[in-house]
Amino acid sequence: MSLTPEQKQAVAGWVAAGDNLSNVQKKLREEFQIALTYMDVRFLVDDLELTLKDPPPPKGDANDVSKTTPAAAPAPADDAEATAPTEDLDDALPPGGGSVSVALDEVTLIPGALASGSVTFSDGVTGKWIVDQSGRPGFTEISQPGYRPNPTDAQAFMQELSRALQAKGY
Repeated sequence: MSLTPEQKQAVAGWVAAGDNLSNVQKKLREEFQIALTYMDVRFLVDDLELTLKDPPPPKGDANDVSKTTPAAAPAPADDAEATAPTEDLDDALPPGGGSVSVALDEVTLIPGALASGSVTFSDGVTGKWIVDQSGRPGFTEISQPGYRPNPTDAQAFMQELSRALQAKGY
């Protein structure tokens, strides 16, 4: 899909104003009736050579220990050989969220997948994820049948996945 120069300028303005990918995705849908996936918006921002602004760190009461970030959950031991985490990406969590740990596989052996890896959500549920040839993320395994991460964990997963893929040059 190709955007008009006016639409590209609008996207550039939103990013310059500090909007994140999710907000840009919503505004494209609401204002221009253009439905793009999160990854498509990520690629659009990259193609337009725009730089997203980091959100300001949450300001909290240093004496309130209930709002501290919990320690990262350990990676599952049963797939330690199959999944070799390359880096720990537990920084910059959304405000009020738990920790979500995303690791990339060194080698992706799943047919049709561009990348794969593992995730540990803040409640300890683990899973294996892939990104297919169209850039769509999905899960191949989840340790708890029927599990759906809470909205904060889902958003943190997408942010960490995006960060991990960018770090590897995807």
